[in-house]
Amino acid sequence: MIDRWGGGYFGVNADGELTVAPLQENGIAVPIIDALREAHVLNLKSPILIRFQDLLRHRVEGLNHAFSRAITEYKYQGSYRGVFPIKVNQLREVVEEILDAGRPFNYGLEVGSKPEMFAGLAIHNDPEALIVCNGYKDASYIRMAMIGRKLGKKIILIAEKLSEVRAITRIAAEMNVEPMIGMRVRLLSKGAGKWATSGGEHAKFGLSTAEILEAIEILREARMESALRLLHFHIGSQIPDILTIKRAVREAAMYYAKLYKLGHPLEYLDVGGGLAIDYDGSRSTFHSSMNYTMEEYANDIVYNIMDICDDERVPHPNIVSESGRAIVAHHSVLVVRAFGAIEKTPAETFNHLATDHKLIREIIEIDERLSEETLNEAWHDLLQIKEQSQNMFELGLLNLDVKGRVETLFWQVTEKLQRIARQMDPAEVPEDVKTLNVELADQHICNFSVFQSLLDHWALGQLFPIVPIHRLTERPTLESTLVDITCDSDGKVGKYIDLFDVRETLPLHELRDGEPYYLGIFLTGAYQDIMGDIHNLFGRVNEVHVFLDPDEESGFYIEEEIPGQSIGEVLAMTQYDWRDLEKRMKTQIDAAIKQDRLKPTEGMRLLQDFERGLKDQTYLSFD
Repeated sequence: MIDRWGGGYFGVNADGELTVAPLQENGIAVPIIDALREAHVLNLKSPILIRFQDLLRHRVEGLNHAFSRAITEYKYQGSYRGVFPIKVNQLREVVEEILDAGRPFNYGLEVGSKPEMFAGLAIHNDPEALIVCNGYKDASYIRMAMIGRKLGKKIILIAEKLSEVRAITRIAAEMNVEPMIGMRVRLLSKGAGKWATSGGEHAKFGLSTAEILEAIEILREARMESALRLLHFHIGSQIPDILTIKRAVREAAMYYAKLYKLGHPLEYLDVGGGLAIDYDGSRSTFHSSMNYTMEEYANDIVYNIMDICDDERVPHPNIVSESGRAIVAHHSVLVVRAFGAIEKTPAETFNHLATDHKLIREIIEIDERLSEETLNEAWHDLLQIKEQSQNMFELGLLNLDVKGRVETLFWQVTEKLQRIARQMDPAEVPEDVKTLNVELADQHICNFSVFQSLLDHWALGQLFPIVPIHRLTERPTLESTLVDITCDSDGKVGKYIDLFDVRETLPLHELRDGEPYYLGIFLTGAYQDIMGDIHNLFGRVNEVHVFLDPDEESGFYIEEEIPGQSIGEVLAMTQYDWRDLEKRMKTQIDAAIKQDRLKPTEGMRLLQDFERGLKDQTYLSFD
């Protein structure tokens, strides 16, 4: 499956190590475990986020080249001006790399809040590249955009409601600057999948047809009709079906054509975001997949806009898109260490003792007559005995040693039952028995927080590819699930990618004593980096930025290292000052010394341990 969701970037080498080729066939493939080892030399351990910056550049170039080829093929008369939506990954190093890669294409930025506006205004330095300003706006937001206009930047304020049109015209007049205004139209076309509510007539943002006409009247009264430069729409993120995109583009292009005919020579048509990522490799309309390629996406947008415009006899607009997920998702890999396992079937000799309890003898009898023919009956009998033992225990009729042995034998016979089911024709396996993979699944305990690093999985059920980054020449022997180290029952990964369905377990290897076992969680570069939550006060993980370099023996080097947050830093985010904490601990230790519960030397050593611990990282350490 790696070759399907990997998009040509990920593969496996002869040593069974998972590799990343940031430039695909035009560059080397780097074993991810080699990058991890290099990070270990810098004292940066897992959990760690490894960013492959060359892959970012490759994605930016790929999107721009796809539109360039489509424009050439269809003889389209406008140009393409892409913008990267900062909200998808606001980290400065990521945004700077994208802008640098996009400079030959005048690739710009999309901002959706005041903080993003301040960052975008300062970091943007290409006068031909756009800054598209979405989101609700106050006077401060609008003034910042006008400052950019005074500096010669192409900043387009997207009006989300009529009051914003009035505010933009008023502030622009006060500052004596000509604004560039866009209007977001609320299309009837809707997206699909988990973000479908972003579009449609009940969408959070956008103007209706009547409101657009009223907004134009407001511009006319302010003598700023010429400021209307762009028409915008957005029908949602991660759109899996290309037909949805085609319908929305044609509807928006018709709005553009009709407005142009009314005497409003718009320059740009912004098709918003939605370009998807194939997280599960199924190449389908499933919400975690996509049934089209980047090239098909560009071709269909260019062609359908051109087709409407030619029919309506209006000029072709310059095309703007706000693809974020498709640009950044592939470039970062979260590597976590599985350091323990919770097994359902602990190893135990299957011996029947004469003094065994009646329930134990019944389980052994089920085992002795187990066959393909008795599979379903045996499973039902096992469930009955399990329930019966629990009821007896709650009534005080079952001792702990008997209860423990019943549970152990239950899982051992269930595992044997599953082995028989695996050898049968799947069509012949009883329906109740098909769930045994889930029932018998082990749990791999991993040193990370789902809430910090995979928030979309917890909140939305978003799927991410998860694969061991080594030992891939060995066949996995376990069906397992991943649990994190938070003190929360929701701290787990409960759904996994599959070509035809969603898996509830993941094939993994057994842990070996003294040998770390590392898993890679892929396609995490969009949203996960910035939306992480400090549940249980687990902070940001370690991070390294990897660049390819043919002069290096390994073919790559780590250009930047960013240590994860310390315990003291995370505590400060919840209003605990580390100096105050140290002072309070010192007071308690001093009191213990005065009460002769601690020796002075021991007390000072304990205080030093506390102070040193505040500088430690929030995740578990394995030295």
